[in-house]
Amino acid sequence: MADTSFDLIIVGGGPGGYVAAIRAAQLKMKVCVVEKQHLGGICLNWGCIPTKALLRSAEIYHYMQHADAYGLKADNVGFDVGKVVQRSRKVSKQLNGGVGHLLKKNKVTVIDGEAKLNGPGKVSVTKDGKKLDALTAKHIILATGARPRALPGIEPDKKLIWTYFEAMVPETMPKSLLVIGSGAIGIEFASFFHTMGAEVTVVEVMPQIMPVEDEEISKQARKQMEKSGLKIMTETKVVGVKKGNDNVTATIEDKSGKKSDLTVDRVISAVGVQGNIENIGLETTKVKTDRGCIVIDEYGRTAEPGIYAIGDVAGPPMLAHKAEHEGVICVEKIAGLNDVHPMKKEQIPGCTYCNPQVASVGLTEKKAKEAGYDVKVGRFPFIGNGKAIALGEPEGLVKTVFDAKTGQLLGAHMVGAEVTELIQGYVVAMGLETTEAELMHTVFPHPTLSEMMHESVLDAYGRVIHM
Repeated sequence: MADTSFDLIIVGGGPGGYVAAIRAAQLKMKVCVVEKQHLGGICLNWGCIPTKALLRSAEIYHYMQHADAYGLKADNVGFDVGKVVQRSRKVSKQLNGGVGHLLKKNKVTVIDGEAKLNGPGKVSVTKDGKKLDALTAKHIILATGARPRALPGIEPDKKLIWTYFEAMVPETMPKSLLVIGSGAIGIEFASFFHTMGAEVTVVEVMPQIMPVEDEEISKQARKQMEKSGLKIMTETKVVGVKKGNDNVTATIEDKSGKKSDLTVDRVISAVGVQGNIENIGLETTKVKTDRGCIVIDEYGRTAEPGIYAIGDVAGPPMLAHKAEHEGVICVEKIAGLNDVHPMKKEQIPGCTYCNPQVASVGLTEKKAKEAGYDVKVGRFPFIGNGKAIALGEPEGLVKTVFDAKTGQLLGAHMVGAEVTELIQGYVVAMGLETTEAELMHTVFPHPTLSEMMHESVLDAYGRVIHM
């Protein structure tokens, strides 16, 4: 490259990095993105998007198996795991190309290589061990993402013990599977493989699955999953594994210390992720780290002036939409825009695309009480909603948590069909500081699942209609 001087260099082209680059270009900055593998990052290539493609295939397969419930016939239903995976990869490839197009359209320079800080304002780039360029910029954003965390003694080997990378491209469908961890990644893969016919066992060390979710919602989700045949073990941990030629025997220990062995075809390790802070030259700067992530302030600034961090490498919640918004805030602050507001992490929604779906925003009922709020809680079940019954999806729950004194919406939690598409209504309401009064006077269309959101609010104040 002839030109090596930029206003902003972004290390990493995932959701945080490429969105930050586009926003910076809109603000007339000269921008460079250095990406060593795939534009779009883990989310687009190995996470959010391809898993949803897999889960969509599983959802359709599930409906085909239960066609009779809708008065339809579908005989000899089956699937081709290779084509299911192929479709998922095709979706990722299409979107990967789309990111490249967007960066080109916005005149962002993209360098294919591995970036490393060489002190403040300096980035060296290598590719396959060969030095490409020495770049300079007044501002550098680190958006290097995260990778799967491994448990000692249960390290993934790509054959018998998988991370989400291997779980996303199975060559054959395992007949039995052990999933360690019931966070979003673990429970989504458990849901996918179970729906596709595998005998799946989920082991979770915490008292409830999806530990960050509201306890009542978690219990409802667990009930529906176990009803479908998924095996779930909480307050339990895997203390060791023994590998066979084509299977794994895991030793499982419950809270009382009792141990048992479980032999399965494959194991998925889904015990969280850790930030990619190694080998990026942090030691040449004043940047500080804590528990595997870069320490930042509310605008993404690190302890080294001119160096910033966003997304998974900057800590939880490790979500693509958080990374994107964090990138925009960081860039707008760099550009000196007025009225740049820090992100309110309590208003970041979380979505889990298992069957049933789970979505939430804000404080759980327990957290709200622990924070000292006097709360009003509303609930509305799917069985009371006409659209849910017509869809054949009568199981689920919408729950809302309000401050009894002010009517402030503190949290909203859902389990059931399509709740990941509904949660944004509550996210917008929280962002606008809406109280129960505005929500009560909002007209929700009929017949829709969204009517349950209205009814849950009404229930919190003793005014529910359809229950």
